[in-house]
Amino acid sequence: MADMTQPVLSVRGVGKVFPGVKALQGVDFDLAVGEIHALLGENGAGKSTLIKVITGVHPRDEGEVLLEGRAIAPDHPGEAQALGISTVFQEVNLIPTLSVAENLMLERQVRRGGLIAWKQTAAQAKEALKTLGLEIDVNRALGSYSVAVQQLVAIARAVSLEARVLILDEPTASLDSDEIQTLFRIMRELKAKGLGIIFVTHFLDQVYAVTDRITVLRNGQRVGTFVTAELDRVDLINQMLGRELAEISAHRRRDSEQFAGLTHRIQVEGLGRKRMLNPVSLDLSGGEIVGLAGLLGSGRTELTELIFGVHKADSGRVLLDGEPVSLRSPRHAIRAGFGLCPEDRKQDGIVAELSVRENIMLALQGRRGWLRPISRGEQQALADEMIAALGIATPDSEKPVGQLSGGNQQKVVLARWLVSKPLFLLLDEPTRGIDVGAHADIIQLIKSLCAEGLALLVASSELEEIEVFADRVAVMRDRKKVSELSGDEITQDNIIEAIAQ
Repeated sequence: MADMTQPVLSVRGVGKVFPGVKALQGVDFDLAVGEIHALLGENGAGKSTLIKVITGVHPRDEGEVLLEGRAIAPDHPGEAQALGISTVFQEVNLIPTLSVAENLMLERQVRRGGLIAWKQTAAQAKEALKTLGLEIDVNRALGSYSVAVQQLVAIARAVSLEARVLILDEPTASLDSDEIQTLFRIMRELKAKGLGIIFVTHFLDQVYAVTDRITVLRNGQRVGTFVTAELDRVDLINQMLGRELAEISAHRRRDSEQFAGLTHRIQVEGLGRKRMLNPVSLDLSGGEIVGLAGLLGSGRTELTELIFGVHKADSGRVLLDGEPVSLRSPRHAIRAGFGLCPEDRKQDGIVAELSVRENIMLALQGRRGWLRPISRGEQQALADEMIAALGIATPDSEKPVGQLSGGNQQKVVLARWLVSKPLFLLLDEPTRGIDVGAHADIIQLIKSLCAEGLALLVASSELEEIEVFADRVAVMRDRKKVSELSGDEITQDNIIEAIAQ
């Protein structure tokens, strides 16, 4: 067990502010010598910002970072690496077209008379890999190997740079179970050699399998640091999710019998994709809201994207009223009457430079096809109708949508689908990052949409929301559906228990 009294890395009162956002507020964090320390939290909790402050991507606005008791302030990741802090990301940040040896020894190649001595360079690369128990052809292009091997090469490079702190940011997201066990073996060996490891992940099973302590961040603040073996999973989930939502209106839940015989039925049968999502089955009817609960990384977003054709499933199918639906791309999903409000509205939902009107029209025009253009008059009428109906705060429909608040941007994305009159709407975190007023508006809108016969699948990490609006709840964990709750079973405690089992 690591000696927790000897921190190799300490963060004291660190704060970071971006325009309009306090990303970190007075965060304290200690990483011990020879410790594997999990850094957990939902989206927006501050994990990525903390890592970027430690590694010099972002300058901190307050506080200090200490490495072995000495204050440091790296200006960029290269300087942090020179100090002994190396980071390996989910997306391997090496050069796939270069050989393994070239990647491992980049800027450190053995030279003779000003020229690179390739044999000696390759020999040193093999030695670096041997410390991780990896024997591969170092002269092959890195990109010709699996993601797992590329991750291990990135770790070997970090270790060979005499790292004292290794940050692993979602390293298991693209690995299968055997590859994950190989990574864990190497992490334990590095820990035994005195390396301090920060492990960022969304998979709780992995946290309990390999870590010594856990630090939880929420809303840019440290909730607490806990000994992994002493923290119950239900308590951990409660720490991560918090209890901070404002009161919302009364439950709308109805019995499943009330949906029988309604016009449309959507069946998801064993839909999955290797390394992304284990096969999932769901059944929804028009007028029904099914909540999709689970921690970040549980498979919620992946399921919505597979249904919408963002990624191609390699197992299962989706049926609408008993007939299979082609989901080769979002275009096919839109034409079938499906809509998706994505989790990251800024990157995947809006086109910031286009006007409110143009953003609202995108799905309807896509569904009609570009050979049937929507007249400017019809566009204006539909946009004005949606602005009034949803209470979108904008001086007019021509304002660039990127200049609106987050809540109003979310309403614009919803308006886009409403004007296209979908049969089935997927909402991924529809209320994340918006103010209380817009939050209540969107919850109310979700309810009213179902009153009109729309089928809704709503993925949310806010359990109070799900408890309020869902008729049934599918619970996700570790990329698979683990439980389904209905009626009076839908409580926050029952959802947390299902996630934690």
